[in-house]
Parts: sequence; structure tokens; C-alpha cells
Amino acid sequence: MSDVTLLLLGAVVFLIAGSVKGLVGIGLPTAAISLLTIVIDPRTAIAMGLVPIIVANAWQMWTMGDIRGSFRRYWPFALVIGLSVFVTVTLSADVSDQVIFLALGISIVAFAVLNLRFVMPVIPDRYDFAAQLGFGTAAGILGGLSGVWVAPVIMYLSARRVEKDEFVRATGLLLFFGGIPFVTAYVQQGFVTSEIAGISLALVIPTLIGFGLGARLRRRLSNEKFRKVLLYVFLLLGLNLLRRGLF
Repeated sequence: MSDVTLLLLGAVVFLIAGSVKGLVGIGLPTAAISLLTIVIDPRTAIAMGLVPIIVANAWQMWTMGDIRGSFRRYWPFALVIGLSVFVTVTLSADVSDQVIFLALGISIVAFAVLNLRFVMPVIPDRYDFAAQLGFGTAAGILGGLSGVWVAPVIMYLSARRVEKDEFVRATGLLLFFGGIPFVTAYVQQGFVTSEIAGISLALVIPTLIGFGLGARLRRRLSNEKFRKVLLYVFLLLGLNLLRRGLF
């Protein structure tokens, strides 16, 4: 596939994925990578999304405010997810596409199921530090393999019963702090060519346009029905990735 075709494909996908993130606060890498892997290999799909994902999470973190307070609350999670992402990418550099498809499928199916059906038990304050370390490590390992680490983040924040704005603020922070070492490790392992880096940088524009459109819709519309339809689509995409990983 030519670079121009990759850029056009990526622009459409990241406009859609950015709209999803702007509307519901999560789902950018989940939507983008699951759609891109229908037609291209997973390493290329993940590499194409590196810059847009970092920028979108930084923007979400900035617009929600209270970055310093959020970091004080979630620094153990941020630290552990960063370390485990970097180590996992480094140690799994030679794994097959099937393993990546399997990890992607697990990540996306877990993301969809958690948001559709599952209610996490409450984590008391006295266990919060240990919970951050545990869920952060799980997120880092899963994210290092697949580029999608939002499911353990959702599990932790749901178990802590954070309110809506705090949820959006914390997800932006934790996904951003997982993304920086992920990008570093991907570049270090040679998964990002100069051509892919240029495409990834260019895809920031459709991502932010989509993010703005989604945020505008969020202010105007009740998004519950859309969210459920979207999650069922993610579930089907995730199950297809699991199939490709297993057979």
C-alpha cells in the first residue's frame, strides 16, 4: 500500500476515531487500531496512531484542567503503566502478528464488555495504592502488546467510583503517561519509519477535527444510545481480532 493511500485511509479512520473520543472521552486507539487492522498489519496500524493518540490525550488532559491534582492522585498508576509499557514493547519486539491480534482482541472485547455490562466492586481507600500498582501493570502489559490499554484503566476508575469529569480527566492523564514510553519504545525498536512518522504526524489534523466534532455533539445530544451501539461494534471488531489471533 502506498504512503498516499495509507494517509487517506488514516485520515478517514482518525476522523471517525477522534469523533468517538470527543463524544465519549475514550475509544480513540480502540476505534482506530481495530479499523486499520482490517486492511493493514497491526504494527503499522499501531505506529500510525502514535502521534494522534498522544496529542489527543494531552489535549483532553489539558482541557479538563487540574493536571497537578490528578497526577498527585494517580502517580503510582502513571509510573507503573509507563514502566510496564516500555518493558513489554522491548521484550515483545519479535512476537508474531497473531499474538498482537490476540492481545488487541482481548483489549477491545474487555473494553466493550466492561462498558456494556460489568460493574466493578468498590476498591476502598486503604487498598488504592495496591490497586493502582496492579491495574497499572496489567494496563502496561496489555498496552505494550496491543497499543490499547484502556480496559484496566476503566476497571480501576469504575471500582473507585469517580465522577464523570474526574473519569475523563484521569483517563486522559493515564493514557498520556502510558503513551510517551510506548512511543519511545516503538521508535527504539525500529517499528516507526520516517514515512510512517510523517503520516502519523499528519493524522493529528483529522483527529483533532473529529475530537472537536465529537465534543460539540456531546454538548448537544444525549449520547447513551450512540455509546451502546458503538460498544457493540467494538465488541464485534474485538471478536474478529480474537478469531484472527487464534486461527
